[in-house]
Amino acid sequence: MISIPDAQPGHIYLVGAGPGDPTLLTLRAAHLIKTADVILPDDLVSDEILSLASPTAQIIHVGKRCGQPRITQAGIHALMLEHATAGSSVIRLKSGDPLVFGRAAEEIAFLNEHSLPFEIVPGISAAFAVAASLKTPLTDRSRASKLILATAHHAAGKVALTPSWSGAFPDEAALVIYMPGRDFETLAQDLIASGISPTTPCTAVSRASTPEQHVHTTTLEALDSNNVGPAPVLLLIGPPVPPAR
Repeated sequence: MISIPDAQPGHIYLVGAGPGDPTLLTLRAAHLIKTADVILPDDLVSDEILSLASPTAQIIHVGKRCGQPRITQAGIHALMLEHATAGSSVIRLKSGDPLVFGRAAEEIAFLNEHSLPFEIVPGISAAFAVAASLKTPLTDRSRASKLILATAHHAAGKVALTPSWSGAFPDEAALVIYMPGRDFETLAQDLIASGISPTTPCTAVSRASTPEQHVHTTTLEALDSNNVGPAPVLLLIGPPVPPAR
């Protein structure tokens, strides 16, 4: 039998909640959620996952969506510090994996600065859930030897999308874009201008791994916002994309 330690008093856990399906939680993540005193979840963490929490746990939603944050990052830091120093076990619960486009760097720096004990618990990132749903590998020895993870969401004052490479798009590369925004036509034109062929296949997956999952496969030049499902959306571009059915 596997023995998994409970969440410890005064400790903070940066936990990946996975892509949405509660059955894709790791055993460690699920047990910490059940035993923590305080949980600080993102908006994308499902109610089904939060229902695993202890009835006595305090759940404080700290999500930021649509460019209108309900709480600042400094406010999240303050909550972690307040509850941990009071002796509570605290989970900062993030959708996907906490180390992939999840502001973990800022939180880790804060926790180190204040000498707070913490642990990072990985989760299944949306890119891997999308690939599994499409039954297609993100890498392939004959077609896609490189995998690029990028985001079109940046800190305030940054441009909307900057290619993560210089010059033409790398050969045999698959590109996964997290948080692509809602202007898919402009995004597609920016990518084409950066060197990706207009006929490159792409798939937009909305609400991956949930019962509301929506899949739209097309080419980059034909990508438009009307056929893409609601947020959150992940965009997969390149050789691994299966052909439209």
